[in-house]
Amino acid sequence: MSGFQPSRPALYRVAQFLAAVKASLPAWAGGTSFPTSEDLALIDSVLPAPSLQRLFYQMSPNDQRHALAVAHTLVQAGHSHPALLQAGLLHDAGKSLGQPIIHRVLIVLLEAFWPAALQRLSAAGPGGWWRRPFVVHAEHAAIGAAWAREAGCDLLAVRLIARHQDKLLAGSSGDEDRLLAALRWADNLN
Repeated sequence: MSGFQPSRPALYRVAQFLAAVKASLPAWAGGTSFPTSEDLALIDSVLPAPSLQRLFYQMSPNDQRHALAVAHTLVQAGHSHPALLQAGLLHDAGKSLGQPIIHRVLIVLLEAFWPAALQRLSAAGPGGWWRRPFVVHAEHAAIGAAWAREAGCDLLAVRLIARHQDKLLAGSSGDEDRLLAALRWADNLN
């Protein structure tokens, strides 16, 4: 394979996979002590309503870890907009419908090497239980936004959750687009 070089995104995905495995392990087996007191304070301040906290805690431990990393990254970068921080903590809530780790690995590989196949697998319709995680992947932003709206989330946060997978158009300059750019930046870092 001449010319093949491991890329930074590939290394990032390997590190992300290892973090997901570690987040899923109990502390006695080497898992991450989670959530920390700092995490709990952030959750309480950003998601004060019990319905919003339930939405956060229904996510898998790995998705909770990721969401907290996104929110902490935003705070450390100086962002304090309440809707942005809510979206940071809840942007992947729709994934709680079910995305086993093997499907997440397949999704990452298909996104990189065969996006057309991922798009076909992610289309709603008949196809069996094994396709459900691919459909959840494709629809998690809309699902999470609907759940966030039902839980009483800030309406701007709901729109950010719904759009967090969308590409920003060149020249986007409104407040919502600036917040979306910050969310996408922090999400991609974590």
